[in-house]
Amino acid sequence: MQKIKPTKLATLIAPLIATLFLLLAGCSSQRPMATVDYVDIERFMGDWYVIANIPTFLEKGAHNPVESYQLEADGTIATTFTFNADSFDGEQKIYHPRGFIKNTQTNAEWGMQFLWPIKADYRIVYLDAEYQYTVIGRNNRDYVWIMARSPVITAQKYTELANFVATLGYNPQLLEKAPHQIAGAIKQPHVLKALKVIKE
Repeated sequence: MQKIKPTKLATLIAPLIATLFLLLAGCSSQRPMATVDYVDIERFMGDWYVIANIPTFLEKGAHNPVESYQLEADGTIATTFTFNADSFDGEQKIYHPRGFIKNTQTNAEWGMQFLWPIKADYRIVYLDAEYQYTVIGRNNRDYVWIMARSPVITAQKYTELANFVATLGYNPQLLEKAPHQIAGAIKQPHVLKALKVIKE
């Protein structure tokens, strides 16, 4: 009988544990969290860098976290979540949950499925007109994600988004900034200033 390596076993059971956490966390009743009015789903596709979040256990210590979306022919969202575990040189983790659009009038309320048949609550609650910044929330106010098209955002924008998260009923002190390693030497003063948002 072939033995399964501990690292491989952990990779196999991680989606199961993540699903159970999200399911149990969503059991308590909360007032409905409003989403944005409408999402152009094709514009929303592509890469989103996680700038800060109230992380699930799966994301603790994540470096370079990126969520990528691709619209499938059947209307579902093929999702790829990647990050380096615990450091920039850490093992790369890759997960492939699938998004299901629950509200086709707004395209802003999804069910995110790590394992069949459970679909975890996923709500697009903030999205700027240029589709450069978004906030993903959950009705239970347990986990939240601030994401951007770039791994670097200004301190002013971060404060704006963190304050918005607070208006949803989250404790902003629980937000954790996600470290991102920027490729190449960046010399521009305004970019270096923005990097402080991530490093602080």
